[in-house]
Amino acid sequence: MTNSTRLLVLVISVAWAAACAHADDSPQFSSPSGALHAGGQGAMLVSPEYVLRPGDVVQVKVYQEEDLASTSRIGPDGAIAMPLLGSVRVAGNTVSQATATITSLLAKDYLVSPQVTLNVTEFAKRRFTVLGQVQRPGTYEMPAQESVNLLQAIAAAGGFTRIGNPHRITVQRTVGSENRKITLDSEAMSKKKEQPFLIRPDDVIAVGEKWI
Repeated sequence: MTNSTRLLVLVISVAWAAACAHADDSPQFSSPSGALHAGGQGAMLVSPEYVLRPGDVVQVKVYQEEDLASTSRIGPDGAIAMPLLGSVRVAGNTVSQATATITSLLAKDYLVSPQVTLNVTEFAKRRFTVLGQVQRPGTYEMPAQESVNLLQAIAAAGGFTRIGNPHRITVQRTVGSENRKITLDSEAMSKKKEQPFLIRPDDVIAVGEKWI
């Protein structure tokens, strides 16, 4: 192979690698009601520390026991339906905790040393809403296994308007049967004078106006 041919091959290889890397890039936030996409359909690798929640679709398999395999959506009561076991509550548990619970229930009455795997095939939609003085008020989806803080949530909505006040932000949050109103200062967080505030699913963020 001549030197010029080697050089041409090298240039093509570098260009191909750059194109592949660029194709994998994706924005962290997009438009309302479809903002932060993550996961999708089909089995995926999920962190053992991921906390299961109603609406997640989970797939359970038991080694060499095909009849016990199941795929079901976690109901509002936090439970899934399984062969032999019936209703098993898993919401609020991590993937590893839910796996251990199912393993224990099967070992108690049905199988000797069952080997259980649990995975998530579809994540429940986790949304937050940003209202008030932001460029794109609306509802946004959170990444399936990632957290979103207040600054990221406001950035998702396009940032502040000309009269948006970073010192006058409230978050409406439901905890159990209680509705809470939390007052925040995003400028203090951006300057690291305060800790980042993590947004939870169904939070409603309202950005106030500057005093004129």
